[in-house]
Amino acid sequence: MVNLPPAVGEFAGTFVLIVLGNGVVAGALLNKSKAQNAGWISITAGWGLAVFAGVAVAAALGDSDAHLNPAFTLGSVLMTGQPMRLLTYIPAQLLGAFFGAIAVWLHYKPHWQATPDSDTKLACFSTSPAIRSPLWNFFSEVVGTFILVLVATALFSKRVSPGGLAPGLGPVLVGALVWSIGLSLGGSTGYAINPARDLGPRIAHALLPLAPKRDSDWGYAWVPVLGPLAGAALAAGVVIVSGMI
Repeated sequence: MVNLPPAVGEFAGTFVLIVLGNGVVAGALLNKSKAQNAGWISITAGWGLAVFAGVAVAAALGDSDAHLNPAFTLGSVLMTGQPMRLLTYIPAQLLGAFFGAIAVWLHYKPHWQATPDSDTKLACFSTSPAIRSPLWNFFSEVVGTFILVLVATALFSKRVSPGGLAPGLGPVLVGALVWSIGLSLGGSTGYAINPARDLGPRIAHALLPLAPKRDSDWGYAWVPVLGPLAGAALAAGVVIVSGMI
């Protein structure tokens, strides 16, 4: 058996996450897609299953952490140490998200030209707020990511599962958690709750030919990056103080 570095799992898992997550958005939004107008329930379910699939792939490649999310990596470092994860996991996550977005672009190649609205095209790559109010949008991302890190940590806590989770159950539970966050909290900003999920595809949008294409909305891009990082840091503080792990 080949022992791959965990960063390989972070790259591959994040790639799968974006292919399936951004893929369901593209399918629901792009013109002439058979899934067009599938709606918010479809998108949130697709993202939940995308997280499940990405975590499973990362774990199968030997990445026992399977963060797929720089915010979760930051929270993990604050909770348990191991700062080198910041230097290895986060670049792998960003690259996986970038190439995942390119894969979605290729998969739906004929549909970009059939979709003239440039805002719709951008929405297939990165998040945007329903009502643009940067401070409140930032707060929404903080809250969503706080719940993600807090509940995910609780799910794996020895107090919840003294003997550990059953094999294979972890990815299912984390996927269900992300689905819940999307249904309950995602309507305000599109729930990035993951800097790599937003930044990697946003960079891809800036570089890919998508004419007609708008700018990549870099003025908003700080919200889905800094908001999740702040939310994860707050959750890590609660976990440490409460002794949850």
